[in-house]
Amino acid sequence: MSTKLIEGGNYIDARGSLRFINDFDMSDVKRFYAVTHPDTNVVRAWQGHKVERKYFFCVTGKFKVAAVKVDDWNSPSENLIPEHFELTADRASILAIPGGYANGFKAIEPNSTLIVYSSHSLADTADDDFRFDRSLWRF
Repeated sequence: MSTKLIEGGNYIDARGSLRFINDFDMSDVKRFYAVTHPDTNVVRAWQGHKVERKYFFCVTGKFKVAAVKVDDWNSPSENLIPEHFELTADRASILAIPGGYANGFKAIEPNSTLIVYSSHSLADTADDDFRFDRSLWRF
């Protein structure tokens, strides 16, 4: 399985606006958290999981999200090339990152907020959390 961008849509009428992603099946989600970056210089990278799946949704502002398929969890190659995605609150979409990948992200606009959905509870992934130096791969 590889990364996948799940597109949604927007609906606007006199009552306001509605963003939706009807093709996102939330049956895989066990928990979520929101991250707000007040500063566009902050990079949160690289965190990976062999099994856990992550789903990224931009609530406000704009984010750059990167994902890289890890070749060796103990000593990954520094020559791996991450995929890069731009998520924006103006376009409803969710980025799905399967297990086997490391990810990182940064705000492109100040005070942007990203919701991250996870397929596993914290207790279930205690041994599935891998952190790598943020300069290991090109962000």
